[in-house]
Amino acid sequence: MKYILFFTMLIFLGCSNKPIDGKTLYTKKCASCHGQMARKSALGKSAPIGGFTKEQTIHALKGYQEGTYGGGMKNTMKQQVSSLNDEEITAIAKYIDELY
Repeated sequence: MKYILFFTMLIFLGCSNKPIDGKTLYTKKCASCHGQMARKSALGKSAPIGGFTKEQTIHALKGYQEGTYGGGMKNTMKQQVSSLNDEEITAIAKYIDELY
């Protein structure tokens, strides 16, 4: 009985609804090309994303996932964002929006 209770607690703790940190995701997935403050032109080919609204960023990231958005960096960005889920996209978009 003790073991059942112990494993139930472990499962419960492992499934906590910890909020997704947009800054950490941005740093991991975006900052190397776009800069820490989103002011860089990614690889000299894109406009800086700093100043994008949350909605603009969500539209762009989902468009990259679907292959319906972007120019010369479309394939690179599709690979970069393909693993992001909707919550992660929203967290990154919110972070970028709050930078300015």
